[in-house]
Parts: sequence; structure tokens; C-alpha cells
Amino acid sequence: MRVLLTGAAGFIGGAVRSALAAAGHEVVGVDLMIQQAHGGAEPPTGVRRLDVRDAATWGPVLDGVDVVCHQAAVVGAGTTVADLPLYASHNDLGTAALLAAMHEAGVHRLVLASSMVVYGEGRYACAEHGRQRPRPRPVEALRRGEFDPACEVCGRALAWELVPEEAPTDPRSSYAASKVAQEHYAAAWARQAPGAVAALRYHNVYGPGMPRDTPYAGVAAIFRSALERGEAPRVFEDGAQVRDFVHVEDVARANLAAIAAVGAADSGWYDAFNVCSGRPITIREVAGLLAGGRGPEPVVTGEFRAGDVRHVVASPARAARELGFTAGIGPEEGIPAFASAPLRA
Repeated sequence: MRVLLTGAAGFIGGAVRSALAAAGHEVVGVDLMIQQAHGGAEPPTGVRRLDVRDAATWGPVLDGVDVVCHQAAVVGAGTTVADLPLYASHNDLGTAALLAAMHEAGVHRLVLASSMVVYGEGRYACAEHGRQRPRPRPVEALRRGEFDPACEVCGRALAWELVPEEAPTDPRSSYAASKVAQEHYAAAWARQAPGAVAALRYHNVYGPGMPRDTPYAGVAAIFRSALERGEAPRVFEDGAQVRDFVHVEDVARANLAAIAAVGAADSGWYDAFNVCSGRPITIREVAGLLAGGRGPEPVVTGEFRAGDVRHVVASPARAARELGFTAGIGPEEGIPAFASAPLRA
């Protein structure tokens, strides 16, 4: 198939581009090369510098394209409220402009890069009072070191559960709000165009080529960059936050599976899929696996960020059942290897 890949020069986009080419697809790669992700670098060979917000002016770029794999986005939690227009412009407007241009060009198959951040806090239950949807954690409780969401009835700490795709969205950052908006635009487009969409909700992606320590980098890269400077990784809260870390090679494989799925789907089809390893791990364990006895031991600081969520752990069941995707690289293997993998500047 002829695949238009946006964000083709990025960390995930680059891995997807390699996987598509290896699978025999013809790749049309585009990337704006924004400063936050690329630091002024030029596009790699085979990637055109284009802005998805200007997709209506792309001319022949969409000619003959069978499916669009939309990875382009400003990522991260957002460092200040001033970042709101940045996310709304690149992620929301960019996706809407791309969808309109696809319809005009007669391209009606889309794989959308979404994120676990759409869930906000994950899924929780009290042993006595059942499943609950916790509100944002009070700053006063965080200052007391009470990090786990509490049962609204008995006050005891809630236990986390796997989050399925049908869980309600609850964005708690500017980035999260923009990813929910992207999904909503894509779902509306699938019905109106009509088209077919697979939204891939990436969990914590890591691997070779990940950006170095920036305000927009993932926690694995932040820990790794600290170790390279000879500094101890600083673990927030008590380090017991649970996440799912998925290797970028597995993310690329998930995109291949999703491309096949949308290619065979009926018009009007839209579905979301968790892309995860299926092997939960704490943030403290991630820092320890990266340090591996070779550098300063991680320091659990008790510090917190008021907008952070406590636990988000995905269910991999739907992706396995409907896409045939299961991750091949677990964190106990992939994270120690990441400790010596090359990073991008």
C-alpha cells in the first residue's frame, strides 16, 4: 500500500517509517520538524518538510495514497498554561485540516496516534465499596505523602485495575485534551466522510532514538539523561506509580497491524486500541532497571506535580483480539537495553 506518514522524522514516526518500508509499503513521509522535537535539524532523506495544518495546499502529496498514518503531534504534558495554543494548533487544528484534505483527495483510511493520557486517572476499585472514578488528588493530600486516590466512602486507598478502551475519557493536561479532540474529530470524520479509523492509544513509549531530556520528553528519557550526566534519577512521589512501558519497535508493529485493519474495514468504522506491553511496572522499578548498578542509584524524592495521575495500566486484550497485536519486548528486557541505546539530541 501507499502510506502517507505524518511526523515521519519523529521518535515513533521514524520507527514506523522503517517498519512500513521493511513490510514492502510505499511510504510518503512528511514532518514539520518543530523545534521542540527536532531542535533545528533538517528532515531525513525521503521526508518532506510539510505542516499538517496546511494539508489543503499539499497538492499531489495525497495522490494515490491508500491510508494515512498520522503520528504528527506536539507531545508531553505541557510545561505551562501558555502551551495551550501550541497543542490546539498542531494537534487539534492539524488533525482537522488533514482529515478535510483526505476527504477531498478521496483517502478514507486512517491510523491515528493517540495516547493513554485520554483516560486521566486509570481504573480503580475499593475492596468494600467497588469500582470508583477518583477525582484529581488534593494538593493537601499529596503534601502529606498520601499519593493513592482514596475511596470516597471509607477513605482507604483504592487499588488500580486494568483500563479497557471503553473507559470514559478524562483529560487532565493540555496534551491530553488535544488527544481526546483528535479522537473526536477522527470519529466524526469516520461517520461523515465516511471513513475507517483505528486510534492507537500508546502507553509509555521508549527505545532507541528517544529525545534527550527536554520538558516534552518521557520519564524514561529523563531518567536516562540524568544517568548520562552522572546524576541520580529523581523519582517523584514514592515511586510506586504504576504504568505500562511499551517499546517503540512494538509500537511500530501495532501500526502495521492497524493499517491492515483499516484497509479491510467497512466505511464508518472507528475503534480505539491500547498499545501496551501488558506488563505493569512501577516508576521506581523503571529507574532501577535503567541504573542497573552502573550509575547513581535512583532517589525517591516525595516531590509531586499536581497535574500528574497516580496509576494508568492498560488492558491489551482488544488489540490482541481484533488487531492480532501483542507486544514482544517486555520492560525487564527492553528497559535495561535502553540504558545504552542511542538518544537523539
